[in-house]
Amino acid sequence: MARPHRESIDEYFTTTVSALPAGSESWPAGSALTDEKALALFDAQLASRHLDLAARWLRSQGKGFYTIGSSGHEGNAAVAAALRPTDPALLHYRSGGFYLARAAQVHGSDPVRDVLLGIVAATTEPISGGRHKVFGRHDLGIIPQTSTIASHLPRALGVAFSIARARKLDVTCAWPDDAVTVCSFGDASANHSTAVGAINAALHAAYQGLPMPLLFVCEDNGIGISTKTPRGWVARTYAHREGLEYFAADGCDVTDAFDTAQAAANWVRSHRKPAFLHLRTVRLMGHAGSDYEPAYRRPDEIIADYDRDPVVNTAKTLIAHGILTPAEAIERYEAKRTEVIGVAREVSDLPQLDSAPAVTRPLRDNLDEARAVTVTPGGPDGDALTLALSINRALKDILAEHPEAIVFGEDVARKGGVYGVTRGLQNTAGPARVFDTLLDEQTILGLALGAGVSGLLPIPEIQYLAYLHNAADQIRGEGATLQFFSNRQYRNPMVVRIAGYGYQKGFGGHFHNDNSIAAIRDIPGVVIASPARPDDAAAMLHTCAAAAKSAGAVCVYLEPIALYHTKDLYEDGDSEWLAPYPQRPVQIGRARTYGEGADLTILTFGNGVWMSLRVARRLERSDISARVVDLRWLAPLPVDDMIREANATGRVLIVDETRETGGVGEGVLAELLSHGYTGRVDRVASSDSFIPLGDAALQVLLSEDTIEAAAVKLATERA
Repeated sequence: MARPHRESIDEYFTTTVSALPAGSESWPAGSALTDEKALALFDAQLASRHLDLAARWLRSQGKGFYTIGSSGHEGNAAVAAALRPTDPALLHYRSGGFYLARAAQVHGSDPVRDVLLGIVAATTEPISGGRHKVFGRHDLGIIPQTSTIASHLPRALGVAFSIARARKLDVTCAWPDDAVTVCSFGDASANHSTAVGAINAALHAAYQGLPMPLLFVCEDNGIGISTKTPRGWVARTYAHREGLEYFAADGCDVTDAFDTAQAAANWVRSHRKPAFLHLRTVRLMGHAGSDYEPAYRRPDEIIADYDRDPVVNTAKTLIAHGILTPAEAIERYEAKRTEVIGVAREVSDLPQLDSAPAVTRPLRDNLDEARAVTVTPGGPDGDALTLALSINRALKDILAEHPEAIVFGEDVARKGGVYGVTRGLQNTAGPARVFDTLLDEQTILGLALGAGVSGLLPIPEIQYLAYLHNAADQIRGEGATLQFFSNRQYRNPMVVRIAGYGYQKGFGGHFHNDNSIAAIRDIPGVVIASPARPDDAAAMLHTCAAAAKSAGAVCVYLEPIALYHTKDLYEDGDSEWLAPYPQRPVQIGRARTYGEGADLTILTFGNGVWMSLRVARRLERSDISARVVDLRWLAPLPVDDMIREANATGRVLIVDETRETGGVGEGVLAELLSHGYTGRVDRVASSDSFIPLGDAALQVLLSEDTIEAAAVKLATERA
């Protein structure tokens, strides 16, 4: 393997440091930095720098796969040193210094090897098992994050919230009572709506007197890939924000960075309120190894940044204080190079994930564990319940059974939800466990993500399905990926209740009648429940809560608004859509079949169950006997039950109230064919349209007439 080549900043360190005079300065009055701490920070910075250089060398040899580095941001090691290793950390992707400094606080870790294993995507990498290069490690309290900018801030809010809330509920929390949550991000990320919303939500909580020990760390290098941040913008935006304590430091000056970070951390720890630490940094060696910086920056600008190199500046500080001589600093620098490159050579040919089953194992194991969950609800109390009442009682029972469970969202507390589904829960469980949030879906889901990873059992409500799309990445990019990218070492259990689908009367339009779930159906590992009957609804909600608690499952629970208060099925007053509270469990991935019709199998879900049962009654008049199969679970689909019921008649009608394109029916059809079904099949669905207001909605939503016509045609076709 070829020798590593030297980068220009590499040579700059040696040239600059070798020319420095020896010194004997004292630390500034009031500084908490000591000789020992400064040396430890220098070592973390050196390791981070040489890991960046090694990453580029490994890439040049075809052995490495990640070159976004931390060069210029090594000052964040001071933030780690100012915190405790038990403080939960959600880190920016330029956090090499932080990771190495925190690892030095915990016996038994090998951070250089950790990072290099991630760079070469080795299966022995300790957090993701070779699935991604992330900063994360369970015993270091570092929760792995994706590279989606700012998407981790809502979760950080949830983690900070949960520290005090768990104590208030007297349940176990993953973090100490006096912990500080730290969340780092760049200046470009600070402009993202997700960051703005999370910071606003933290201040909103603190304004109401809720403990919010959250330290926002903005590492401001002045540029996002090639887009410059206006000079002074971050300070102008956050320095005078009411309720947000602001600290600023030169992240390229180890003394200033450490003392200011310690002041910020101590302030948050003592006040239990959010603070903003603005670290002015510099980006060296471009955005990543593939970034050709001269394409958008002048050479003199790039060279000028070398004067702010934090590694060089820390060496200057150590030499000025007589802690190291120039020769000793260079010797230390080169020794770290030798160490890092030596480990890089060792790990460069380690095994990588080599099959789809190996890659998806965390998802598969998690789903298998969730599918095995069997939980029996409390049993019937003699009352016939509507869907809304059944869900309400299930929530009450879950809150009673699981002291760590919390229910929250928009209008769920005193009002009891727009449709009364959560009515009375706050009176029963108390305001600490059932509470309203501000109107921000990203915050609602982020709160759930943070609560789940901290040891609580969150049951958030998204008021309408259309509102989910404001925040879908919190499930797609954060919730669903945590177990995957932590190899199941971290989990964020949750049950996301969403009121959705069409057909509700008197109050509608697209934003209250959305029928598209494509954005969540293709997220790997997410469980999607879609109950139609009251008894199934309660049993399935219990199953979701149990799967979340035992398997860390991320469950989405879709509630058909139009069926919330429906009592009748075939005729007014027949009460056929009421049901007592269930006695039997409903396992994930199991369907429910109505009838034993031999002529036709109708596969459906949600409102389609109600409509299809009515159609099946009318088909009997034409001597067509149909069985109706309620899928109940849209992910994973109940494939075994689908195939069995399809083969029972040899004629299948898929009734899908979602859209024709991207709808559930497409997946159902694909599963039938891929599992060997050879009989007749047809599909009906709603139109590819947004849902308009009023009766015009009926022109694009799937109707009973359409279902019946398709059923008659399919059942009477000659083979």
